[in-house]
Amino acid sequence: MRAVVQRVLGANVTVGGEVVGGFEGPGLLAYLGVTHDDGPADVTWVARKIWDLRILRGEQSASDVGAPVLVVSQFTLYGDARKGRRPTWLAAAPGPVSEPLYDAVCGALEGLGARVERGVFGADMRVASVNDGPITMVLDSPR
Repeated sequence: MRAVVQRVLGANVTVGGEVVGGFEGPGLLAYLGVTHDDGPADVTWVARKIWDLRILRGEQSASDVGAPVLVVSQFTLYGDARKGRRPTWLAAAPGPVSEPLYDAVCGALEGLGARVERGVFGADMRVASVNDGPITMVLDSPR
């Protein structure tokens, strides 16, 4: 499982002209990609890492200050553009595999105490954010 986590001063997701999730003020924007062999251990690891990652101001984590987390599904995190000009998506798990794991990460974050905002899985989304720092971390769950 792969997450790209950004420290932001606000973020939101719009689908079909309607804001479906977001927050104002300091928090985290996490793009989440799922590959074929991901499972419950990856869910637990990624959720805990996002929640406890000390990248907010003052070396604090979202868990320290109760900062919100906007989680957006992003299959393109497993795109491969090493050959040619057109990326392949073979490493990305298909929707029936990845959607339940996306939901599980959101649920695990909520179980840890996070205020979780969500995009809409599989939708054509417009994501707006104000990066803070900027700080962006790439997290790959251990295999």
